[in-house]
Amino acid sequence: MPSFSEIKQTSVNDQNKSIPFWRRFNGDPVLFPIKEEVEQVIQRETDKGFRLKVCIGTDSQVKGVETEFATVIVFLREGRGGFMFIHNEKSIQQYSIKERMLVEVSKSIEIAYELCDLFTLYDVDMEVHADINTNPGFKSNEALREAMGYILGMGFAFKAKPEAFASSSCANKVVN
Repeated sequence: MPSFSEIKQTSVNDQNKSIPFWRRFNGDPVLFPIKEEVEQVIQRETDKGFRLKVCIGTDSQVKGVETEFATVIVFLREGRGGFMFIHNEKSIQQYSIKERMLVEVSKSIEIAYELCDLFTLYDVDMEVHADINTNPGFKSNEALREAMGYILGMGFAFKAKPEAFASSSCANKVVN
C-alpha cells in the first residue's frame, strides 16, 4: 500500500498534468491560464490600434513509439506581423493516419471552444486550421470530410492545406 506522501505526490503530479503548459515561440512560459492570457493579449493589441485575427491549429509527428502534438494559437496583426502561443503534448497511443488527423483537429477545437467567447466579445475573427491535404492523392485526405464537418459543425471557420498555415507551418515547425 502506498504511503500518504506517495499518494499526495501522485495527486500533485496528476493535477499538474491537467493544467496545459503554454509558451511563447521564444520559449518563455505563459504565466496565466491561457484564457486570461489571450484576453490580455487581445486588450493590449486592440489598445495599440491593431485589428487581430486568430488562427488555431495542431500538427503531430510520430517519433518512435511516441506521437508529439503541437497546438498553436497564432495572433495576426492586420498588416503588422504576428506571434503565437504553443502547447505540446506527447502520447504513446498508436493512431492510424486518419485517427491522428482527427485528434489534431480535436485538440484545435478544444482550445478554440475554450476561447471563442472572447473572440466574439472582442470581435476577433478566428479560424481553425487542419493539417489535412485537400488533394486526394495524400493519405491525410482520408480525414478531410470528417474534420471539415467537425470544425464547421462547431461554428468555426475552417481552413485546410495549403491555406492552413497555423497547423501546416507554425505547429509543424514546433514538432519537427
